[in-house]
Amino acid sequence: MICADIFEKTYKKPPEGVAFCPYRICPLGAHSDHQYGKITGLAIDKGIHIAYAPKQNGVVELSSLQFDKRAQWHVSSVPEEKQNDWADYLRGATLMLAQKHPLKVGLSGVIEGSLPIGGLSSSAAVIISFLSALCRVNGLSLSGQEMIMTALAAENKYVGVSCGKLDQSCEVYSRKDHLLYLDTKDDSYELIPTHPAMKPYKIAIFFSGIERTLAGSKFNMRVDECRSAAYALKAFAGIEYGKFAETFLRDVPEKVFDEHKHRLPDNWRKRAEHWYSEFNRVEQGAEAWRRGDIETFGRLSFESGLSSIEKYETGSPELKTLYEIMRKTDGIYGGRFSGAGFKGCCMALIDPAFEESIRERVTREYLKVFPALTGKYSVHICESADGVHLS
Repeated sequence: MICADIFEKTYKKPPEGVAFCPYRICPLGAHSDHQYGKITGLAIDKGIHIAYAPKQNGVVELSSLQFDKRAQWHVSSVPEEKQNDWADYLRGATLMLAQKHPLKVGLSGVIEGSLPIGGLSSSAAVIISFLSALCRVNGLSLSGQEMIMTALAAENKYVGVSCGKLDQSCEVYSRKDHLLYLDTKDDSYELIPTHPAMKPYKIAIFFSGIERTLAGSKFNMRVDECRSAAYALKAFAGIEYGKFAETFLRDVPEKVFDEHKHRLPDNWRKRAEHWYSEFNRVEQGAEAWRRGDIETFGRLSFESGLSSIEKYETGSPELKTLYEIMRKTDGIYGGRFSGAGFKGCCMALIDPAFEESIRERVTREYLKVFPALTGKYSVHICESADGVHLS
């Protein structure tokens, strides 16, 4: 790992530990968790490493191989407001952990991401990797659920991204060769093993070459549109409603949506149509995985991608192009945008026998449309993996 070598060169001693958290993909369950939907997920064998050592004076000092600026703060005096740089996620994580546990020890660390940023929940992965290291040097042991909620609070309350629990849950609960099937309303989950009769698969990641920030995208607006639809549907149906921020589509039965959807503004209706159809796709997909039917599972993932484009209206021109190329490429079972769809990459479940032809065809067709992204676009073939190891 490069981060361990850089740490040793910087601090003239080897790191005392290396924390790792994998990235994740979500084949089904897109744009669903913030409304308490169901999701599916797989951790992959790429992620975030942090080489670190404790600092007894309580200072956190971090550098990243992906960003130039070094960041520093004290565990007991984190800035109350975000500083609008890459380390805000980790300042927020420190603050949220300190609200529940006394922190005395800081750390020096070097952060390394094994894939380009965008669409694989790198923000959640760096938070969880950092929290693992910070807990270790402070002698703390967090449960999986506590780790998930602390990491989520860092994004929601400090950074200001209205995401749900999908990313954090996938990165904590996932196990190699199992599909995570999670209900984000009550946090119940199942790890569905890969059926012995299932055709072989690998995970392909196609990076568009475009990187944008989630907080600055239309992500938060889409969340508000879903909430607005839920609020209006409750009012139309005479269902009791309370605070806007505590209103979710999961609270509204689909039959109520079917009865009153014609009364919603077009954008609110389309967001809700995506959410209800995605909820059903996740349930169907879990059953397909359980019986080893990766073709049906893949088809549902393609349908999820189309709904994200047409109903949720996400997707840059680059990501839409990648999605269309994937649909027409032999050997791809299914796939969609990975992440919010405003940046980053597409993921696909592929037949390993077609790996080289998939890599060649998607690359050729994509760069034919976006030749300026040559050198920025990239393809990565991954396997499923275990989630983070919590000490």
